[in-house]
Amino acid sequence: MGRNKLNHWKLVLLVAACVSPLTGIEAYQPEFAEPIRNISAAVGRDAFFQCIVHHLGGYRVGWVKADTKAIQAIHDHVITHNPRVSVSHNNHVAWNLIIKNIQEEDRGQYMCQINTDPMKSQVGYLHVVVPPDFTEETSGDLMVPEGGTVKLTCRAKGQPAPYVQWRREDGSDIVFKEPTGVKTKVKSYEGETLQLWKISRTEMGAYMCIASNGVPPSVSKRIMVHVHFHPVIHVPNQLVGAPLGTDVLLECFVEAFPKSINYWVRNTGEMIVSSTKYDVKVINRSAFEVKMLVVIRSLQAEDYGAYRCIAKNSLGEVESSTRLYEIPGPTNTYSVSIDEEDYNDQLGSAEKDQDDDFLINAQVNGKSLGLSTLEPPKKSTHSSERSNHVIENGVSRPDCKRTYMRLFLIAWMIIIHKFNNSGI
Repeated sequence: MGRNKLNHWKLVLLVAACVSPLTGIEAYQPEFAEPIRNISAAVGRDAFFQCIVHHLGGYRVGWVKADTKAIQAIHDHVITHNPRVSVSHNNHVAWNLIIKNIQEEDRGQYMCQINTDPMKSQVGYLHVVVPPDFTEETSGDLMVPEGGTVKLTCRAKGQPAPYVQWRREDGSDIVFKEPTGVKTKVKSYEGETLQLWKISRTEMGAYMCIASNGVPPSVSKRIMVHVHFHPVIHVPNQLVGAPLGTDVLLECFVEAFPKSINYWVRNTGEMIVSSTKYDVKVINRSAFEVKMLVVIRSLQAEDYGAYRCIAKNSLGEVESSTRLYEIPGPTNTYSVSIDEEDYNDQLGSAEKDQDDDFLINAQVNGKSLGLSTLEPPKKSTHSSERSNHVIENGVSRPDCKRTYMRLFLIAWMIIIHKFNNSGI
């Protein structure tokens, strides 16, 4: 039935072209008032072609898709079986072709024809644009050993053809390494394929692939790159000294991926867990870095010894230890005195022999020199391998003020002693 209808209208056009209803009246031949405008529209939108004809008279207007020769409509009758196509007109002057919810196959030339002899026609082009979308060839999340090569692919389709840009989600640089060792850092990279050689743990993270073609919306894909390596431990202080009755903090830093299992163990083999005696914490610093902390409260004699921090993942296991030892605690005396060892360290043996009578207390005019507002310059209450410590809020911390005060008092007392001996 549909084919018979199509043949019928073809015959109508043929007959109309051969027999003009206005024979002999050449002055009123139909003509196009203006060209058809080209249309650019996104998939899913509507397209509207308009053909303006003056002096149409008894002639008819038809619409044809030029590339396929498919008749769309004749006058006010739709011929195509496409339900999205319709026609309308205004006073037999403005003849409209409407295509709803356009698809990519609608792209092409559309011809407006008048059945004169010879036939008159003009053409408008429908450009269908398509926002970008990713194809199945786009990479997913991946894991690679440290020092290996990563190849990320991001393929997108759309009309016009999209361009692809890469960025790191956290804003860090993308690092390219040459075989010569030269490194190039960029904030973004354009191209469907991103290849990274000799990748390191610092390059681990999310990489963003962004596809654009000027047709909104742009699309992006987040690709996670995991760099796996065996655990590494760093202990800042392998020797820590603290007096009895105080709290002490031990720490150790771990790098590992996949994330490691981290724990503390005593030299007796006992695993340390949070309790009234211990406060154990693990602080995440990045995707592969953690800081291990343990606070030991109210030190007793049995608490001294070795403490091991251990990290293990599927690629290996590693450990490191810290030795905790006892140091003398603070005293309650407030007189200014210097022990022989400290004095000898500061002055040397010659001055020590000369000033033997000055080792216990400095005196001015026979009176003992004392400072009631200062703590005595005794040895520090907490020491590590390389620095003095004090107990601050119950936890050992480095103390520089006490060391400087001790040196000041030594110098001051030497000056007073020399002054007394001079007889001035």
